[in-house]
Amino acid sequence: MSTAVVNIGELVTLAGPARPRVGAELRALSLVRNAALLVQDGRVRAAGPWAEVKASVPRHAELIDAQGCCVTPGFVDAHTHLVFAGNRAAEFEQRLAGAAYQEIAAAGGGILSTVKATRAASEEELLKTARRHRDWMARGGATTIEAKSGYGLDHETELKMLRVIRRLGEEGQARMVPTLLAAHTVPPEFADRRGEYVRWVAEELIPEVARERLARYCDAFCDEHAFTPEEARTVLVAARRHGLKLRVHAEQFRPGTGAALAAELGAATADHLEAADEPALRALCAAGVQPVLLPGSVFALRRTQYPAARKMVEMGLGIVLATDFNPGSSPVPSMPFAMSLACLQMGLLPAEALTAATLNAAWSLGLGAEAGSLEPGKQADFLIHEFEDYREIAYFVGAPVRPRVFIAGREVAA
Repeated sequence: MSTAVVNIGELVTLAGPARPRVGAELRALSLVRNAALLVQDGRVRAAGPWAEVKASVPRHAELIDAQGCCVTPGFVDAHTHLVFAGNRAAEFEQRLAGAAYQEIAAAGGGILSTVKATRAASEEELLKTARRHRDWMARGGATTIEAKSGYGLDHETELKMLRVIRRLGEEGQARMVPTLLAAHTVPPEFADRRGEYVRWVAEELIPEVARERLARYCDAFCDEHAFTPEEARTVLVAARRHGLKLRVHAEQFRPGTGAALAAELGAATADHLEAADEPALRALCAAGVQPVLLPGSVFALRRTQYPAARKMVEMGLGIVLATDFNPGSSPVPSMPFAMSLACLQMGLLPAEALTAATLNAAWSLGLGAEAGSLEPGKQADFLIHEFEDYREIAYFVGAPVRPRVFIAGREVAA
């Protein structure tokens, strides 16, 4: 059960303090040249210069030749909506013709059109489609994927989506982290009874999901076309009471929509933050909330207001990068592309983007002791890239990269 990856030209270990990296730490990748990686029973036993590691390699170990290429931790995609039916290609065309996201949603499109299709799909149909989405992500190097419900907005479909996420995780092609997002938008049958829907989510759905252990996190979309801060508070407080950790869609379109709530409740993350002002960022920093930045949705919506990533780094926030893969606002399954956008549009350096897409993302999911870096004792989730320099991940924008992907030391094929 031993594997030695040898002839590594550049090994990114991200060894260092056991917490999210901030400030200048985001650039400290703990690079090793002419390196090797020793894996035993699915975990990293040693990572460092070949001259030091070779004495620990058992004679019977399987040898994998990295051919002088770069090896990094697997990507951790900490915000996705990968389980859904149908697509919104027609809305994509509408946006290109000038319609705004909010206009489309107000006319019955947007999230609710995906809700209709997802409710109509069987669990097996959803699994088949979600498997394809998962495989797209895995091909690009995602070894851990957070996945949300939220296209059901009723009892049957929300549970169906969470069961699909669990089944995907059992397949072993990627570690899945399930999140309940029933507070995504108000379903049409509750359009005139918002309070009843919020009460149902808080008092009936959340206890059942927690009892069945179908989710680790609960999320709420706090925005003008979704839920108010007070409505989101009701949902999130109930989730915390039932043992679920918290994430918040916050300040995507305007300030004052969720960041303060995430800080007050001690959420693990506040996601989006395109419109967050400096006081909101300071509150998140003081509360230890990690920002999850989603440049793919800004790009796909053809907006120009990207999150203030450089300011967040300067303020000491433990930033995270994710794809926000979903059928409407971010049909972007590629972590390397998200990293390119982060560098080109948000001013991050390639090293900062890589840390945000691996170790910091793992910490945001409560997996920092298990994933996100290549240190002894951690699960051996890693990528053998097709190039020699980690900066090429972000530099070759939209390249059809196909790293060799390993989960717990086992190569997987998507």
